[in-house]
Amino acid sequence: MSVPQYFAQIDENNVVTNVAVVTKAFLKANPDRYEGTWVETFVDVEGKTYAGIGYIYDAIAKDFIMPPYIPIVP
Repeated sequence: MSVPQYFAQIDENNVVTNVAVVTKAFLKANPDRYEGTWVETFVDVEGKTYAGIGYIYDAIAKDFIMPPYIPIVP
């Protein structure tokens, strides 16, 4: 049994638009299904942030940054 891998799809502004559990080999073998840019993200790895939709990818740090919290005021 293989270890699951997690990938985040990022747009032209490095904002995460999708997250998928898929092997790197399957991702590369199916470019029509996984269009655009995909970056690996990690669960439970010290020093790494697991990507969520709206997070921003920092290519220099090779990590994801949580978007700023903006409270909703009624």
